[in-house]
Amino acid sequence: MNAFELFISSILNNNIALVFILGMCPLIAISTNVKNARGMGIAVVFVVTITAMINWPIYQLLVATNTTYVSYIVFIITIAATVQFLEIFLERFIPKLYNAFGIFLPLITVNCVVLAVSLFFVNRDYNFVQTTTFAFGSSVGWLLAIVLVAALREKMRQISNPPHGLRGKAIVFFMLGILALAFMGFTGLV
Repeated sequence: MNAFELFISSILNNNIALVFILGMCPLIAISTNVKNARGMGIAVVFVVTITAMINWPIYQLLVATNTTYVSYIVFIITIAATVQFLEIFLERFIPKLYNAFGIFLPLITVNCVVLAVSLFFVNRDYNFVQTTTFAFGSSVGWLLAIVLVAALREKMRQISNPPHGLRGKAIVFFMLGILALAFMGFTGLV
């Protein structure tokens, strides 16, 4: 599979949020409005892409030294350091976005999407270009999912009055299910 096909596939028919159902906690919690969803999605794109680019050569070094059993620990340390850098950057230069994220920005560290991308490139034996492409595409797919959910939630608040039991986060699960079915329609595209 070439880089373009891998990129499109990781956004659409292998969407990490809607097909693999990863990263649901921040997706549901932050998707209350499009502005916050977009900011969180961009932060996830940055963290996922950078950590995959850092983790790939580290993993190759671990393979060469026959110490791959510590790869999970090393991946988590890399993820935590990248998120800490992003948190410091946002607090200093974009404080409104930093305050909008609240507790969810440090939680990118434990967002399963970030670790899953690193584990996927190990399991799929991707080279560096494929790893970077997959990481960027997967995180863009997650960004697409969170922005879609946020836009649908905003629109529903304007035009709909769902039953009491489906208000708030409950209706989001239905939206995610319908979006997941829609994205599965891309299967076979690439």
